[in-house]
Amino acid sequence: MTANQIDKTKDKIRKIRSVLAAERKKFGGYDDSRGLRYLPTALYVKIGDFDGGFRYLNWFNKNFRNDAGFPEFLFEAAIILFKKRKIEDAKKYVLRTYFANTFLIDKFFLKPPSRRNRNVTIGFQYYEYLQNFQYRCDQQELLEFGQWLKDFIESNDFIAFKEEHDTIENQLETEPVGRKRSRLVERLYKLI
Repeated sequence: MTANQIDKTKDKIRKIRSVLAAERKKFGGYDDSRGLRYLPTALYVKIGDFDGGFRYLNWFNKNFRNDAGFPEFLFEAAIILFKKRKIEDAKKYVLRTYFANTFLIDKFFLKPPSRRNRNVTIGFQYYEYLQNFQYRCDQQELLEFGQWLKDFIESNDFIAFKEEHDTIENQLETEPVGRKRSRLVERLYKLI
């Protein structure tokens, strides 16, 4: 990127942050129904400002504690945390990414989906949601992250998480509403 492009991207980040700050001042909290809070991570990754991205994630986690996030946001957070050598935190975000969209990691590695679409009610859990996903393992700036991610998803910890997650998801597909389904949902959310 040219210096001018970097400056324009930093300006976009500042504008988003100022809109969010104005929202908080006006409402005493955040009413970010437009999802602006999810955009800066992509911009920080784009310009390679991982210090700024890390500060933003700290701010985000302080102000949006229970926010599940979108798959791309979670993946970008994992990249930022990896680049800052916060490996345990990066692993947690990879798990959350898989939880949010089981196809994203395959897409990053340029593989066909390793599983079929599930019967889900959240639109970003489908493979088609990733049609415009912009990150790939062959991008120069993501080669090191890609190697680390490959090693992590081949680890016993990730494999155990994935197997339990997928088992519960499969059971939920046919389990009717009731106590057993509620216990399965609780078990699923305890994974992350």
